[in-house]
Amino acid sequence: MDSLKLIWHRITNWEYWPFWMVYYPLFPVWLYYSFKARSLFFFNAANPAMKNGGMAMESKMEIYKMIPPQFIPKTVFIPKDQSPEKALERVLASDIGFPFIAKPDIGMKAFGVEKIHNKDEFRNYVSWSPSNFLVQELIPYRKEVGVFYVRKPDEEQGKITGVVSKEFLSVVGDGSSTLLELIKSNPRSHLQLKTLKRKFGVGLNKVIANGEEFILVPYGSHTRGAKFVDISHLINEGLVKTINGICGPMKDFHYGRLDVLYNTFEELCEGKNFSVIEINGAGGEATHIYDPEHSLFWAWREVTRHWGMMNEVSILNHQKGHSYLSFKDGRAMLKANGMLQAQLRVT
Repeated sequence: MDSLKLIWHRITNWEYWPFWMVYYPLFPVWLYYSFKARSLFFFNAANPAMKNGGMAMESKMEIYKMIPPQFIPKTVFIPKDQSPEKALERVLASDIGFPFIAKPDIGMKAFGVEKIHNKDEFRNYVSWSPSNFLVQELIPYRKEVGVFYVRKPDEEQGKITGVVSKEFLSVVGDGSSTLLELIKSNPRSHLQLKTLKRKFGVGLNKVIANGEEFILVPYGSHTRGAKFVDISHLINEGLVKTINGICGPMKDFHYGRLDVLYNTFEELCEGKNFSVIEINGAGGEATHIYDPEHSLFWAWREVTRHWGMMNEVSILNHQKGHSYLSFKDGRAMLKANGMLQAQLRVT
C-alpha cells in the first residue's frame, strides 16, 4: 500500500485518529459531570482503593494484589535499579520461564510491553526500562477480551456494560510473499511497520508458508495494531457471574475494564480456563467503541454513557467520605502521566 493510500485510510477511519482528536470534542460533557460532582477530578472516588481511582500513574502490581490470586498470572515486581542478573535470578526462582512478558509497572496503551525470549533480550529490557516493571508468565491462551464492569456502592452484584474481542495483529502467508510484503498489504499492519521493522529486522525477508498465520504482536493492544470487535451482544448470565466472581472480592473496585486471556468463550462464561492479565480503573476505555463498524458519533455516545456511570459512582463514594483529587494534585498527576508516556513511547 503506497503512502497516500495509507494516509487516506488513517483519515477516513477514526479509530486511527489521535486520542485528543477523539476526546477533546467531549470536553463540555466532562465539564457537565464535573459540575455535578463539584470537581474536575471526581474520578478519584470511583475506585477508592486505587491510586487516582485508576485514572493514571497507578501501580499495576498494587492492582494485582487486589485481585484474587487464582485469576492472575504469576507476576514478579522488578525495581528499576535492580541489576539484570539479580532480576533474572528472581524471575527464574518464581518458576517463570522463557518466553515471558515484561511490562512497566506504571504504564499505558501497551507502551513498553514486550515478549522476552532469552537472557539477552531480558538484559536489554532491563537496561532500557525507565521505571519499575513487571515480569509475568506467558499465558497460553490466544484469545483476549476486554470486559467493562460497573458496580454501584452497596450493590452486591455489578453489571457488564460492554465486551470487546481483541484480534491480535497478524498476517497469513501465501507461500511466495515475504513477511514485509504481507505487512504492507494490509493498512492495519502497515501502520505498525516502523515498530515491526525494529522488532523483526532481517526476519522481515522470511517467506511465510501458504495458509500459515503469523502473529506480529502477541497481545491485544489497539495502539499496537490489534483489531477490536464489539461482542457486547454475547453478554450472558454466565459471563456476568464469572466477572462478579473476580471483582466482587476486590475492595472498593467499582468501575473499570478487565483484560482477559481465555481458551473458549463458553469456558470463560463457565469460569474456566482464563487469566486476568490487567484491570484498568477510571482511566480504562470502553474499548468496544473501536470496532471499525461503529461510527464516531456512536462512540461518543458510548463514552458519554460510561462517564455518566463513573460520575454517579464517584458521587456516591464521595458521599461515603472518599475524596476527590484537589486541582493541584490533579494537575500534577496529568503532568507526570505525560512525562511517563513520552518515556515509554520510545519502544
